Amino acid sequence: MGLALPPSRFAAGRETREERQAIRRPMRAPPPVQKDGPRVNEDIRIREIHLIDKDGANRGTVSTVEAMQLAQEAGLDLVEIAPNASPPVCKLMDYGKFKFQEQKKAAEARKKQKIVEVKEIKFRPMIDDHDYDVKMRSMLRFFQEGDKVKVTLRFRGREMAHQNLGMQLLNRVREDTGKLAKVEQEPRMEGRQMVMVLAPR
Repeated sequence: MGLALPPSRFAAGRETREERQAIRRPMRAPPPVQKDGPRVNEDIRIREIHLIDKDGANRGTVSTVEAMQLAQEAGLDLVEIAPNASPPVCKLMDYGKFKFQEQKKAAEARKKQKIVEVKEIKFRPMIDDHDYDVKMRSMLRFFQEGDKVKVTLRFRGREMAHQNLGMQLLNRVREDTGKLAKVEQEPRMEGRQMVMVLAPR
């Protein structure tokens, strides 16, 4: 009777590769779609909840089935308001109306959040009075709207030798806007221009 020889490493390696090819990973189910907002009615899939009725009275711990029946009888929704409590706290309410009120509150809050912009007003050192008045009117309007103003004074050619005139003009702007604005950034040179930033008071 002949002795059975152990399979060669090459053969073992080949079998392992074939086995690997035969093994297929199972198809993964797509992740559940995440809903915005709290769980409502049939989405609440736990056995017991802590119930608050439509008048805000505490009804204690009840079965979810019983709470759903109470909601249906009252023509309301069962809404989970504290999912991390044990058991979770749910309330009887008109969810459509509640959602509308929440959206309205969010819109009001967004309206109140004024985004401060920085507007730029450009001057020349030898600006005439009419142009100065036009630019000042624009600047005052920006302050009334709650925006900051970057005042830019550009020097051309030989005007660079007369930076003192630019400083005088910026001081005039500072005085003329003193009731509505304060200096946030003092005048400074940036290349061939002098810059000052004013913010509404």
